[in-house]
Amino acid sequence: MTSINHQILLAKRPDGPVDADCFVAAESAVPEPGDGEVLVRVDYLSIDPTIRMWMAMDTYLPAIEIGAPIRSAGLGTVIESNNDDIPVGTVLFGTPGWQEYAVMGPRDQVVPEGVDPTAALSVFGITGLTAYFGLMEIGRPKEGETVVISGAAGATGSVAGQIAKLQGCRVVGIAGSEEKCRWLTEELGFDAAINYRTENVGTALHAACPNGIDVFFDNVGGEILEAALANLALHGRVVMCGAISQYNDAVPPAGPRNLSVLISKRGRIEGFIILDFLPRASEAIAQLATWVMSGQIHYKVDVLDGLAAAPEALRRLFSGENTGKMLVHLT
Repeated sequence: MTSINHQILLAKRPDGPVDADCFVAAESAVPEPGDGEVLVRVDYLSIDPTIRMWMAMDTYLPAIEIGAPIRSAGLGTVIESNNDDIPVGTVLFGTPGWQEYAVMGPRDQVVPEGVDPTAALSVFGITGLTAYFGLMEIGRPKEGETVVISGAAGATGSVAGQIAKLQGCRVVGIAGSEEKCRWLTEELGFDAAINYRTENVGTALHAACPNGIDVFFDNVGGEILEAALANLALHGRVVMCGAISQYNDAVPPAGPRNLSVLISKRGRIEGFIILDFLPRASEAIAQLATWVMSGQIHYKVDVLDGLAAAPEALRRLFSGENTGKMLVHLT
Protein backbone atom coordinates (compact mmCIF):
# COMPACT_ATOMS: atom_id res chain seq x y z
CA MET A 1 0.00 0.00 0.00
CA THR A 2 1.20 3.50 -0.76
CA SER A 3 2.21 5.70 2.18
CA ILE A 4 0.80 8.84 0.53
CA ASN A 5 -2.74 10.09 1.07
CA HIS A 6 -3.83 12.54 -1.63
CA GLN A 7 -6.33 15.10 -0.35
CA ILE A 8 -8.25 18.21 -1.41
CA LEU A 9 -8.31 20.80 1.37
CA LEU A 10 -10.32 23.95 2.00
CA ALA A 11 -8.04 26.86 1.04
CA LYS A 12 -10.50 29.70 1.66
CA ARG A 13 -14.17 30.22 2.33
CA PRO A 14 -16.29 30.89 -0.77
CA ASP A 15 -17.72 34.34 -1.36
CA GLY A 16 -20.37 33.75 -3.99
CA PRO A 17 -19.95 30.80 -6.37
CA VAL A 18 -17.27 28.28 -5.40
CA ASP A 19 -14.15 28.67 -7.55
CA ALA A 20 -10.87 26.81 -7.91
CA ASP A 21 -9.13 29.08 -5.39
CA CYS A 22 -11.28 27.60 -2.60
CA PHE A 23 -9.42 24.29 -2.93
CA VAL A 24 -5.84 23.12 -2.68
CA ALA A 25 -4.44 19.68 -3.47
CA ALA A 26 -2.24 18.21 -0.76
CA GLU A 27 -0.46 15.06 0.31
CA SER A 28 -0.21 13.60 3.80
CA ALA A 29 0.77 10.32 5.36
CA VAL A 30 -1.86 7.61 5.26
CA PRO A 31 -3.50 7.77 8.73
CA GLU A 32 -3.28 4.92 11.20
CA PRO A 33 -6.47 3.57 12.82
CA GLY A 34 -6.70 3.57 16.61
CA ASP A 35 -8.34 1.04 18.88
CA GLY A 36 -11.73 0.03 17.50
CA GLU A 37 -11.11 1.93 14.28
CA VAL A 38 -10.46 0.89 10.68
CA LEU A 39 -8.59 2.34 7.72
CA VAL A 40 -10.57 2.57 4.49
CA ARG A 41 -9.60 3.20 0.92
CA VAL A 42 -12.19 5.71 -0.25
CA ASP A 43 -14.12 4.38 -3.26
CA TYR A 44 -16.87 6.95 -3.86
CA LEU A 45 -17.62 10.49 -2.71
CA SER A 46 -21.15 11.86 -2.48
CA ILE A 47 -21.35 15.41 -3.85
CA ASP A 48 -24.18 17.31 -2.18
CA PRO A 49 -25.27 20.99 -2.00
CA THR A 50 -24.65 21.07 1.74
CA ILE A 51 -20.88 20.86 1.07
CA ARG A 52 -21.06 24.48 -0.13
CA MET A 53 -22.68 25.49 3.17
CA TRP A 54 -20.13 23.56 5.25
CA MET A 55 -17.34 25.36 3.39
CA ALA A 56 -18.78 28.78 4.23
CA MET A 57 -20.29 28.75 7.72
CA ASP A 58 -21.54 26.89 10.75
CA THR A 59 -24.81 25.13 9.97
CA TYR A 60 -26.20 22.03 11.68
CA LEU A 61 -22.52 21.01 11.66
CA PRO A 62 -19.50 23.25 12.30
CA ALA A 63 -17.91 24.84 9.25
CA ILE A 64 -15.00 22.97 7.68
CA GLU A 65 -11.74 24.30 9.08
CA ILE A 66 -9.37 26.07 6.69
CA GLY A 67 -6.69 23.53 5.74
CA ALA A 68 -8.88 20.50 6.46
CA PRO A 69 -10.15 18.02 3.85
CA ILE A 70 -13.48 18.99 2.33
CA ARG A 71 -16.17 17.24 4.37
CA SER A 72 -18.14 14.80 2.27
CA ALA A 73 -20.13 11.62 2.67
CA GLY A 74 -18.83 8.58 0.87
CA LEU A 75 -18.04 4.88 0.80
CA GLY A 76 -14.77 3.16 1.61
CA THR A 77 -13.46 -0.40 1.67
CA VAL A 78 -11.69 -1.49 4.87
CA ILE A 79 -8.03 -2.32 4.21
CA GLU A 80 -6.80 -2.40 7.83
CA SER A 81 -8.90 -3.15 10.90
CA ASN A 82 -8.53 -2.82 14.64
CA ASN A 83 -12.16 -3.83 15.13
CA ASP A 84 -13.24 -7.49 15.07
CA ASP A 85 -16.76 -6.45 14.06
CA ILE A 86 -15.52 -4.63 10.93
CA PRO A 87 -13.19 -7.00 9.08
CA VAL A 88 -10.98 -6.16 6.12
CA GLY A 89 -13.07 -6.03 2.95
CA THR A 90 -16.12 -4.47 4.63
CA VAL A 91 -17.63 -1.48 2.80
CA LEU A 92 -18.53 1.41 5.10
CA PHE A 93 -20.68 4.48 4.58
CA GLY A 94 -19.67 7.58 6.51
CA THR A 95 -17.97 10.94 6.04
CA PRO A 96 -14.46 10.21 4.79
CA GLY A 97 -13.99 13.59 3.12
CA TRP A 98 -12.13 14.45 -0.05
CA GLN A 99 -9.14 12.16 0.35
CA GLU A 100 -7.99 8.71 -0.76
CA TYR A 101 -7.70 7.15 2.71
CA ALA A 102 -9.63 7.82 5.90
CA VAL A 103 -10.08 6.43 9.40
CA MET A 104 -13.61 5.25 10.14
CA GLY A 105 -15.19 3.27 12.94
CA PRO A 106 -18.19 1.66 14.60
CA ARG A 107 -20.37 4.77 14.22
CA ASP A 108 -20.22 4.38 10.44
CA GLN A 109 -22.67 2.15 8.60
CA VAL A 110 -21.85 -1.21 6.99
CA VAL A 111 -23.09 -1.46 3.40
CA PRO A 112 -24.61 -4.93 2.90
CA GLU A 113 -22.69 -7.20 0.57
CA GLY A 114 -23.98 -7.11 -2.98
CA VAL A 115 -25.50 -3.61 -2.80
CA ASP A 116 -24.34 -1.47 -5.72
CA PRO A 117 -22.24 1.37 -4.25
CA THR A 118 -23.93 3.95 -6.45
CA ALA A 119 -27.32 2.82 -5.13
CA ALA A 120 -26.00 2.90 -1.57
CA LEU A 121 -25.09 6.57 -2.06
CA SER A 122 -28.22 7.58 -3.94
CA VAL A 123 -31.59 5.88 -3.68
CA PHE A 124 -30.62 3.97 -0.48
CA GLY A 125 -28.40 6.77 0.83
CA ILE A 126 -28.95 10.21 2.31
CA THR A 127 -30.76 11.55 -0.76
CA GLY A 128 -33.22 8.63 -0.87
CA LEU A 129 -33.84 8.88 2.87
CA THR A 130 -34.33 12.65 2.52
CA ALA A 131 -36.90 12.14 -0.22
CA TYR A 132 -38.75 9.47 1.76
CA PHE A 133 -38.98 11.17 5.14
CA GLY A 134 -39.34 14.69 3.75
CA LEU A 135 -42.32 13.69 1.66
CA MET A 136 -43.97 11.11 3.91
CA GLU A 137 -43.38 12.70 7.33
CA ILE A 138 -43.35 16.43 6.54
CA GLY A 139 -45.45 16.66 3.36
CA ARG A 140 -47.87 13.81 4.23
CA PRO A 141 -49.45 13.51 0.76
CA LYS A 142 -52.89 12.03 0.36
CA GLU A 143 -54.24 10.14 -2.62
CA GLY A 144 -55.58 12.49 -5.27
CA GLU A 145 -53.56 15.51 -4.11
CA THR A 146 -51.21 17.53 -6.32
CA VAL A 147 -47.52 17.41 -5.40
CA VAL A 148 -44.97 19.75 -6.98
CA ILE A 149 -41.22 19.09 -6.76
CA SER A 150 -38.55 21.71 -7.46
CA GLY A 151 -35.11 20.44 -8.41
CA ALA A 152 -37.09 17.46 -9.65
CA ALA A 153 -34.32 15.95 -11.79
CA GLY A 154 -31.89 15.88 -8.88
CA ALA A 155 -31.12 12.92 -6.66
CA THR A 156 -33.65 13.82 -3.96
CA GLY A 157 -36.36 15.42 -6.10
CA SER A 158 -36.55 12.59 -8.61
CA VAL A 159 -37.11 10.01 -5.86
CA ALA A 160 -39.56 12.22 -3.95
CA GLY A 161 -41.67 12.65 -7.07
CA GLN A 162 -41.81 8.92 -7.71
CA ILE A 163 -42.80 8.25 -4.11
CA ALA A 164 -45.61 10.79 -4.48
CA LYS A 165 -46.87 8.94 -7.56
CA LEU A 166 -46.89 5.71 -5.55
CA GLN A 167 -49.14 7.48 -3.02
CA GLY A 168 -51.69 8.13 -5.77
CA CYS A 169 -50.85 11.81 -6.25
CA ARG A 170 -50.64 13.95 -9.34
CA VAL A 171 -47.01 15.05 -9.61
CA VAL A 172 -45.49 18.07 -11.36
CA GLY A 173 -41.72 18.51 -11.57
CA ILE A 174 -39.68 21.67 -12.10
CA ALA A 175 -36.30 21.21 -13.80
CA GLY A 176 -33.78 23.15 -15.87
CA SER A 177 -33.78 21.60 -19.35
CA GLU A 178 -36.08 19.96 -21.87
CA GLU A 179 -34.04 16.76 -21.57
CA LYS A 180 -34.60 16.65 -17.82
CA CYS A 181 -38.30 17.39 -18.23
CA ARG A 182 -38.64 14.51 -20.70
CA TRP A 183 -36.85 12.18 -18.27
CA LEU A 184 -39.33 13.15 -15.55
CA THR A 185 -42.45 12.56 -17.63
CA GLU A 186 -41.38 9.77 -19.99
CA GLU A 187 -39.29 7.61 -17.64
CA LEU A 188 -40.23 8.51 -14.07
CA GLY A 189 -43.98 8.91 -14.61
CA PHE A 190 -44.43 12.56 -13.57
CA ASP A 191 -47.71 13.96 -14.87
CA ALA A 192 -46.14 17.22 -16.04
CA ALA A 193 -42.79 19.02 -16.00
CA ILE A 194 -41.90 22.72 -16.16
CA ASN A 195 -38.63 24.06 -17.57
CA TYR A 196 -37.83 27.00 -15.31
CA ARG A 197 -35.24 28.33 -17.77
CA THR A 198 -37.72 28.79 -20.63
CA GLU A 199 -41.13 29.10 -18.95
CA ASN A 200 -42.74 31.50 -16.51
CA VAL A 201 -42.91 29.18 -13.51
CA GLY A 202 -45.85 30.92 -11.84
CA THR A 203 -47.96 30.84 -15.00
CA ALA A 204 -46.96 27.25 -15.77
CA LEU A 205 -47.81 26.12 -12.23
CA HIS A 206 -51.23 27.75 -12.46
CA ALA A 207 -51.90 25.84 -15.69
CA ALA A 208 -50.49 22.52 -14.45
CA CYS A 209 -52.17 22.72 -11.03
CA PRO A 210 -55.68 24.11 -11.62
CA ASN A 211 -56.77 23.13 -8.10
CA GLY A 212 -53.62 24.46 -6.48
CA ILE A 213 -50.57 22.78 -4.93
CA ASP A 214 -51.28 20.53 -1.97
CA VAL A 215 -47.64 19.64 -1.26
CA PHE A 216 -44.62 21.58 -2.50
CA PHE A 217 -41.31 19.75 -1.97
CA ASP A 218 -38.77 22.54 -2.28
CA ASN A 219 -35.10 21.94 -3.08
CA VAL A 220 -34.48 25.36 -4.62
CA GLY A 221 -35.98 28.30 -2.68
CA GLY A 222 -36.02 31.84 -4.03
CA GLU A 223 -38.31 32.84 -6.88
CA ILE A 224 -39.54 29.29 -7.48
CA LEU A 225 -40.66 29.00 -3.86
CA GLU A 226 -42.47 32.32 -4.25
CA ALA A 227 -44.25 31.04 -7.38
CA ALA A 228 -45.32 27.87 -5.59
CA LEU A 229 -46.69 29.81 -2.62
CA ALA A 230 -48.75 31.91 -5.03
CA ASN A 231 -50.37 28.69 -6.28
CA LEU A 232 -50.82 26.95 -2.92
CA ALA A 233 -54.08 25.10 -2.29
CA LEU A 234 -56.13 25.39 0.88
CA HIS A 235 -54.22 23.63 3.71
CA GLY A 236 -51.20 23.27 1.42
CA ARG A 237 -47.91 22.08 2.89
CA VAL A 238 -44.42 23.28 1.93
CA VAL A 239 -41.52 20.92 2.66
CA MET A 240 -38.31 22.94 3.01
CA CYS A 241 -35.63 20.47 1.97
CA GLY A 242 -33.07 22.79 0.38
CA ALA A 243 -32.48 26.22 -1.15
CA ILE A 244 -29.72 25.62 -3.67
CA SER A 245 -30.59 28.76 -5.64
CA GLN A 246 -29.45 30.85 -2.66
CA TYR A 247 -26.34 29.03 -1.39
CA ASN A 248 -23.97 31.07 -3.56
CA ASP A 249 -25.57 34.43 -2.70
CA ALA A 250 -23.24 36.77 -0.86
CA VAL A 251 -26.29 38.74 0.33
CA PRO A 252 -29.46 36.80 1.25
CA PRO A 253 -32.42 37.53 -1.06
CA ALA A 254 -35.35 39.59 0.20
CA GLY A 255 -37.98 36.98 -0.64
CA PRO A 256 -40.17 35.14 -0.87
CA ARG A 257 -42.36 38.20 -0.53
CA ASN A 258 -45.69 36.39 -0.25
CA LEU A 259 -45.40 34.30 2.91
CA SER A 260 -48.63 35.86 4.08
CA VAL A 261 -50.46 33.58 1.64
CA LEU A 262 -50.01 30.89 4.29
CA ILE A 263 -52.54 32.77 6.43
CA SER A 264 -55.43 32.80 3.98
CA LYS A 265 -54.61 29.30 2.72
CA ARG A 266 -54.18 27.96 6.27
CA GLY A 267 -50.92 26.58 4.93
CA ARG A 268 -47.87 25.17 6.65
CA ILE A 269 -44.16 25.49 5.84
CA GLU A 270 -41.67 23.25 7.64
CA GLY A 271 -37.98 22.52 7.29
CA PHE A 272 -36.16 19.36 8.32
CA ILE A 273 -32.71 17.81 8.56
CA ILE A 274 -32.34 14.15 7.62
CA LEU A 275 -30.11 13.57 10.68
CA ASP A 276 -33.29 13.70 12.77
CA PHE A 277 -34.64 10.62 10.96
CA LEU A 278 -31.49 8.47 10.78
CA PRO A 279 -32.62 6.23 13.68
CA ARG A 280 -35.45 5.15 11.36
CA ALA A 281 -33.24 4.68 8.30
CA SER A 282 -33.88 0.92 8.08
CA GLU A 283 -37.62 1.58 7.73
CA ALA A 284 -37.11 3.80 4.69
CA ILE A 285 -34.42 1.61 3.10
CA ALA A 286 -36.64 -1.47 3.32
CA GLN A 287 -39.50 0.31 1.57
CA LEU A 288 -37.24 1.94 -1.03
CA ALA A 289 -35.60 -1.43 -1.77
CA THR A 290 -39.01 -2.99 -2.36
CA TRP A 291 -39.95 -0.22 -4.79
CA VAL A 292 -36.60 -0.36 -6.63
CA MET A 293 -36.63 -4.15 -7.00
CA SER A 294 -40.21 -4.06 -8.30
CA GLY A 295 -39.29 -1.41 -10.88
CA GLN A 296 -41.56 1.22 -9.32
CA ILE A 297 -38.71 3.61 -8.53
CA HIS A 298 -35.85 4.41 -10.89
CA TYR A 299 -32.72 6.38 -10.12
CA LYS A 300 -29.85 7.89 -12.07
CA VAL A 301 -26.27 8.70 -11.09
CA ASP A 302 -23.80 11.13 -12.65
CA VAL A 303 -20.24 9.96 -11.96
CA LEU A 304 -16.91 11.71 -12.49
CA ASP A 305 -13.64 9.82 -12.04
CA GLY A 306 -10.72 10.69 -9.79
CA LEU A 307 -10.28 12.73 -6.62
CA ALA A 308 -9.17 15.74 -8.68
CA ALA A 309 -12.65 15.83 -10.28
CA ALA A 310 -14.40 16.59 -6.96
CA PRO A 311 -14.36 20.42 -7.33
CA GLU A 312 -15.76 20.11 -10.86
CA ALA A 313 -18.48 17.76 -9.59
CA LEU A 314 -19.51 20.35 -6.99
CA ARG A 315 -19.55 23.08 -9.66
CA ARG A 316 -21.78 20.91 -11.91
CA LEU A 317 -24.22 20.50 -9.05
CA PHE A 318 -24.76 24.25 -8.83
CA SER A 319 -24.80 24.88 -12.57
CA GLY A 320 -27.53 22.26 -13.02
CA GLU A 321 -25.45 20.21 -15.47
CA ASN A 322 -25.98 16.96 -13.58
CA THR A 323 -29.00 14.68 -13.66
CA GLY A 324 -29.63 12.46 -10.64
CA LYS A 325 -27.05 11.81 -7.95
CA MET A 326 -23.63 13.46 -8.37
CA LEU A 327 -20.77 11.13 -7.39
CA VAL A 328 -16.99 10.95 -7.71
CA HIS A 329 -15.38 7.54 -8.18
CA LEU A 330 -11.88 7.37 -6.74
CA THR A 331 -10.75 3.79 -7.37
